[in-house]
Amino acid sequence: MTSTARAEIVVDLASIRHNVRRLRELVGPDVAMMTVVKADAYGHGMVEVARAARQAGADWLGVATLDEALALRAGGDTGRVLCWLAVPGEDYAAGVAADIDLTAYSRAELDEIAQAGPRPRVQLKVDTGLARGGAARADWRDLFARAAELQQAGRVDITGIWSHLAASDQPDHPANDAQETAFREAVELADVLGVRPGLRHLANSAAAVLRPSARFDLVRCGIASYGLDPAPGVTQDLDLVPAMTVRAALVLSKPVATGEGVSYGHTWVADRDTTVGLVPAGYGEGVPRAAGNVASVWVGDRLRAIRGRVCMDQFMIDLDGDLPPPGTEVVLFGPGTGGEPTAQDWAEALETINYEIVTRIGGRFRRRHVHPDPA
Repeated sequence: MTSTARAEIVVDLASIRHNVRRLRELVGPDVAMMTVVKADAYGHGMVEVARAARQAGADWLGVATLDEALALRAGGDTGRVLCWLAVPGEDYAAGVAADIDLTAYSRAELDEIAQAGPRPRVQLKVDTGLARGGAARADWRDLFARAAELQQAGRVDITGIWSHLAASDQPDHPANDAQETAFREAVELADVLGVRPGLRHLANSAAAVLRPSARFDLVRCGIASYGLDPAPGVTQDLDLVPAMTVRAALVLSKPVATGEGVSYGHTWVADRDTTVGLVPAGYGEGVPRAAGNVASVWVGDRLRAIRGRVCMDQFMIDLDGDLPPPGTEVVLFGPGTGGEPTAQDWAEALETINYEIVTRIGGRFRRRHVHPDPA
């Protein structure tokens, strides 16, 4: 670490490019690739990751909000971008002017988009069983009929029909078959009613890898693009490389005697004479408060357990009698190639998913990108 880095997130853009290329290999040449970069690219830096994904051959970028889509344009991206989460009264005109593909969940939303500018590009999202965003089955006919009418009048360009899976990381879950069947029914109904979409897409990262029948014309790869397993315990080795390393400089180390408590509430009391170290990051940086006494970090070629409660700005680790000097590197998580914990290790320790671990990290961490250009 440099002398000025109290704590930092290092994102290897070469790993992003590798992962996008690898996913393209896995799904085959006949399927378009969307790299999902919502939520600041899952905490990795949206504009930088988007550029790396494009360099690796991503045909599309996917974002949740219109603000994210417009930020991509401001960052210089000129390729196809799909945005899918809006609220009533959204400034669709800005999205149309920026050449963004917008998503409609309902007839009312479709009409609102159609009025926002000349021939906006629109994709129709249907709910096939996630019971989240998208048109309910009872509303499919109304949405498709209106889309066909607007399309034939030249008022919109319908560029896709899509949905999202509820249990793609559980290949044997009955929802997968049910949702794929429902999606095919939606596509067939749209065709009967005269909708001519450019793309049909259903698969996220896990389905892209595990369910070939769900790939259709395009796959939306989010978490796998960042090198994290989309279905831990299910997938074989995908040859993906985690792109994020989170590290900090040790502030101090000091002895703690048997019976002494550590951090707020003394949720950990030393059961032996030991030493502890202070790491200058906490829940203000997105380090989960629940990591206290369950997660570990890497210091001096060894795993070191977090001891006591994680505080807003700092947490303590058990150094097992060692007294490393201030400035010693502490790796919270990384690719795992050097023995350090991974985001998946943290997720398992906290009983959550790797998505949450990488996306929530930020706050006062400095973020730095390495290997910004293809080698």
